[in-house]
Amino acid sequence: MSLNSSQFKAYLAGFLDGDGSIYVRAKPNNSYRFGYQIAPYVAFFQSASCESFPAMVKRVGYGKIRLRKDGIYEFTISKQDEIIDFLTKVSPFLILKQEQSRLMLEILKTKKNISNEQDFKRLLNRIDTFRDLNYSKKRKRRV
Repeated sequence: MSLNSSQFKAYLAGFLDGDGSIYVRAKPNNSYRFGYQIAPYVAFFQSASCESFPAMVKRVGYGKIRLRKDGIYEFTISKQDEIIDFLTKVSPFLILKQEQSRLMLEILKTKKNISNEQDFKRLLNRIDTFRDLNYSKKRKRRV
């Protein structure tokens, strides 16, 4: 079963809705043009007791998997083109994270078309809107 299989896409969408996360951060970094690094992620989390998880996510064809010290597998897709490909294929099957997926795709498209500081500020506002969709103990709004 591959990412081109409707059954696998539906399975991944359910997994993402339940034990996954779609998020993007604007990390302060003075080496970037406007002082922030835009870091998008799609991540899945699973107990290490689920021995079939690494083999299952390898079928996606990209992303990275790691076993955290707390006994949780974390599978992360962080390359923008891979996120776009993944969400484009899986989004039709999402239920709970449909809005996060739509907004992530919009943010990544907008990011590719940044030409000035005003465009970048609009992007940061979209990222802040995105953050409002997700639960966060450390939520901060930029001005």
